This record gives sequence, structure tokens and C-alpha cells, in this order.
Amino acid sequence: MDNKRKYVIPGDVITTGPFRPEQNVILEGEKIISTTIGISEIYEDTVRVITLTGKYIPKIDDLVIGKINSHTSLSWELDINSCYVGFLPAQDVFGRDFSAHADELATKLKTGDLVAARIANFDRTRDPLVTISDRDLGTIDSGDLVKISPSKVPRLIGKRGSMIQMIEMATNAAVTIGQNGWVVVSCETPEGLLKAKKAIEMVDQKAHVANLTDQIKEMLEIKDDET
Repeated sequence: MDNKRKYVIPGDVITTGPFRPEQNVILEGEKIISTTIGISEIYEDTVRVITLTGKYIPKIDDLVIGKINSHTSLSWELDINSCYVGFLPAQDVFGRDFSAHADELATKLKTGDLVAARIANFDRTRDPLVTISDRDLGTIDSGDLVKISPSKVPRLIGKRGSMIQMIEMATNAAVTIGQNGWVVVSCETPEGLLKAKKAIEMVDQKAHVANLTDQIKEMLEIKDDET
């Protein structure tokens, strides 16, 4: 029996057989399935997952959705749904010719603005530096913000992007997913927007459910021959 500790996400089968489910796992038939993101442990006849949920822990190159909280003369502070604050240097936005005396940060980004950013530098000893200078990054002008647990993001994306593609195709919505659990949904029709948001919230609430894809298909009224 493989009793090594391993990293698991919601829906992962940890083991099968005569084990007693303890924390953050459910028993379906003979399978013991994780309900959270964390480290699975099999000890004697029990199985549990030590959860890693809660706030987002930054990783370099992660795409995140951030909200401008405040600024100094040199940088903006971003809420990134973490115990850390994201710092966006003014030079990243104004360019190399940035002058703390001549350039006013509020002319570019104001408190409350949402941005798509990437974690540029982070080592756990200090707050992460973020950048918006890559393609597809920058201010988010439209769309609704949906907040989910960062641990459920892999389930929302799905294998090779299958889950989010299914939601986007069924609703004609455009969805930007931050690894920090903040998701921006845009859609031309109110019905599509509502359905896309409902599907994302379902993933957040039911990420551990084995037939989640079928439940979401049903809610989105997708017939099997359409996928």
C-alpha cells in the first residue's frame, strides 16, 4: 500500500480499500476522495488530507487578478487575496522615463481598479513584485468579479482547460482566471453572464464531487452531443 504523503486537489482519489476517512476526505464506494487541496496522509487504517486552503500563496509567473489598494510615489499596492500585498512598480506602467516628481500615479491606476498581473518576483520573506507589462495584462475595464477559493482554481480550469472552455462555449462569456481565486467574467448578454457566474460558483462549492462536469452540463443545458 502506498502510504506516502502526496499533494492532492479536490476530486483526486487517494486510495481504495478498507480505510476510515478522517479530515477533508469523503468515501464514495471503496474510493477515498480528497475534498480540498493539500497533503494526503494514510496512517494505519485512516486517511486524511492536511488542507492548504485559505489565502493565496504567490508563485512566480502566476497570473493573478489584483485590486489597487493604495499607492506611494513609486508603486501601487495590490490586494491579491493573500496574506501578502502585491507591489506594482510605477516604472512598470510609466516606462523607463518614469519620474517620481513629474508623474502622478493616480492618472494611470486608481484605488479600486482591477488589474490582470503576473507575479514577477517572490521569496516568502517579502511581499511579491507584480508586473502588468506582458501581453494580455493590465487594467480590467469590464466584467464581474467572482471570488472562489484559490484551491479550486485547478478544478475550474479542468484538465487541459476542459472545464472553463465548456463554460465559455455554453455561455459566450469571456473568463479570466487568476490563480489567486479571483475570476473576471464578461458577457454580452445578461443571461450568459448569470449562467457563467453560476457555473463558476458551482465549481467552488462542489469541486470534490465526482460528477461535477455532468451537473454543470445540466445547469448550462448542454447536451452530450454538443461537447
